[in-house]
Amino acid sequence: MSGGQAIGESLPLADELAGIFARMSGLLLSEETVETALGVLSSLAQETVPGSTGAGVSIMERRRRRSSGSTDSRVQAADALQYEFDEGPCLEAASNREVVRSDDLTEDPRWPRWTAAAVDLGLRSVLSAPLTAGDRSMGAIKVYAEQTHAFDEHSAQLLTLFSAQAAVLVANLQHQERAQRLSGGMREAFRTRDLVCTAKGVLMGRHAVDEATAFGMLLTRAQDDGTSVAQAARAVVDSAVRRRR
Repeated sequence: MSGGQAIGESLPLADELAGIFARMSGLLLSEETVETALGVLSSLAQETVPGSTGAGVSIMERRRRRSSGSTDSRVQAADALQYEFDEGPCLEAASNREVVRSDDLTEDPRWPRWTAAAVDLGLRSVLSAPLTAGDRSMGAIKVYAEQTHAFDEHSAQLLTLFSAQAAVLVANLQHQERAQRLSGGMREAFRTRDLVCTAKGVLMGRHAVDEATAFGMLLTRAQDDGTSVAQAARAVVDSAVRRRR
């Protein structure tokens, strides 16, 4: 599969999408981070839709909006302007959960401030499809072009089916990322717990006090030094190590 034009001209829609999805899954599963994986996804979207000169993914997390994996700085700028003006095709696609297409940005009245800025960036056409998984809207994926009327109904169909598969992959990636963050937080919690237990043992032996008193001493030290309990525990353990030398 050499590029978007070859896909669109040589294969029936079902076959071309099968090839796209196979490549997408293989590439994304090999990536380590969500950001890098979304970069691969954007590049594949640009290849998939004929006439595209740039692509990107907009992620909407609660009230936070961010662009990820944009193929170039112009796409990043166009997306950032949508968030700044609170208008544009990606926001509309994500909000209404429908494909949004503009054949000529110089004549499109739907997003006046964003459209003027996008035209200044040299963009003339845009096609955006929502990323939805079940009843959850995660954002949108979009392609841009420097020419007017760059996209047609076939382009819209391609991007719609592409985004449906992409949404599943994005949801899985976000789930994995959250699990990794949780796992990292749990590991840190266990390390802190072990450190505090060690420090309590040091204080119990040093001052001949019980566990509750030793923990109270740690709390007092943390308050006096303006540090966390974990930092106070680290200082106690380090002092014990130095005494043994």
